[in-house]
Amino acid sequence: MPQELAARMNAKQASGVHESMVRNLEVVLGKDVTEEPGLTFEAFFETERARLLRALYVLTGNAQEAEEILQDAFLALWERWEQVSRMDEPVGYLYRTAWNRHRSRLRRTVRATRRVVGMAEGTDLFAAADERDALARAIAKLTPRRREALVLVELIGYDSASAGRVMGVTDVTIRRLASEARAHVRQELEASNDG
Repeated sequence: MPQELAARMNAKQASGVHESMVRNLEVVLGKDVTEEPGLTFEAFFETERARLLRALYVLTGNAQEAEEILQDAFLALWERWEQVSRMDEPVGYLYRTAWNRHRSRLRRTVRATRRVVGMAEGTDLFAAADERDALARAIAKLTPRRREALVLVELIGYDSASAGRVMGVTDVTIRRLASEARAHVRQELEASNDG
């Protein structure tokens, strides 16, 4: 007898949660669940909720995450309920939707983790920052004319004649200054890597 009472109480609690979710869906989507002909969303939800939740818990290992994915999946089905209710396998569609939601969460988590750790797109952002710092220090040690020539030719992409006009010197002078600047920067970077 106590088991029957516990089962009734659990069913009543689950029904209350279910009714609450259905009311929330009705408010959000502006639809009335009870007006659907044939297989109703309410009946489908009642039948599949517990089984999908168990499967998602096994998949995620986290009850809260499983519940969130379940809600996302059922919301997606509710939005397309007219088409889904006519499918041969609406349960299969529900599970495929839930699995896709789970995979999307995993991809977002991996991308966010990579950004936080500094490994986005396979690059080490800390190493890149160190390289930029070493390059900035090497460029800072250049004479102003060599730095100007290097910036005009390498960074802005001017040819030597155009860079010469900007600096008021010949194109031969620009080529010499840029070449000396590159050699100095290369030497400074090698020295910083050795040390």
